[in-house]
Amino acid sequence: MSATDNDKLVQEFVEAFNTKDAEKVGAFLHPEVVFQNYGESPVTGRDAVVEVWEGVFRNFAQVKFETVNQAVNGDVVLAEQVHGLAFPGGKLAPIMNLAVYEIRDGKIAAWRDYGNPQYAMKLLQS
Repeated sequence: MSATDNDKLVQEFVEAFNTKDAEKVGAFLHPEVVFQNYGESPVTGRDAVVEVWEGVFRNFAQVKFETVNQAVNGDVVLAEQVHGLAFPGGKLAPIMNLAVYEIRDGKIAAWRDYGNPQYAMKLLQS
């Protein structure tokens, strides 16, 4: 895939979160994907990652993800993002995140999210 294809793949992947449909998110993932969210153990395999996001989508009333800046170097995409999350009855918390994606066979094979979980919790509880 070209850098342009990888750029578009990640943009569409991030937009898929706004549907709160874990299967739609999973369609972008390689079957052997490894997902690492800062401070947590890695999750391996598309089905396991989809299961994680099914739980996230159940727990949050609102999910609004957007990309602020994105850079592509071959099969690696770096994306500065805002993960907007809100618990039921809560306000949308703008959580800054940096994601690193590695693309293989047209799918996301590695995905690492870097952020500050303590600050995220503070925002979510405000």
